[in-house]
Amino acid sequence: MERTFAIIKPDACKRNLAGKILAKIEEKGFRVIAMKKIAMTRKQAEGFYAVHRGKPFFDSLADFMSSGPCIVMVLEKENAIAAWRTLMGATNPANADPGTIRKEFAQSVEANSVHGSDAPETAEYEIKYFFSALELTA
Repeated sequence: MERTFAIIKPDACKRNLAGKILAKIEEKGFRVIAMKKIAMTRKQAEGFYAVHRGKPFFDSLADFMSSGPCIVMVLEKENAIAAWRTLMGATNPANADPGTIRKEFAQSVEANSVHGSDAPETAEYEIKYFFSALELTA
């Protein structure tokens, strides 16, 4: 079993889509290991997306991710990272496949409803950024 990190972003939370997104996650066989609703500060968003510091979209991304509550999660499944990225769809919803979360719910490249880790090392870092070992149920 593999674990990955996921976020239901502020745009989706504002539009009351968390339940629909969670239903899709569970329908695809993911197990939710940990989950909490948070409101990231600008500083937390900058830290989380530090890998993008210096890129043209960094400030806008940090502003967006600290604009309202979001839901952070740890998901588990065989090949969870690849499976979650497939379910999310392309970053740009215009390029996302039918049936993906971003095709169905995203409003733009930035307000694209969900985030997911892209590699095992990223998943480990992102999980630890938001969850302590005590919060990760077996």
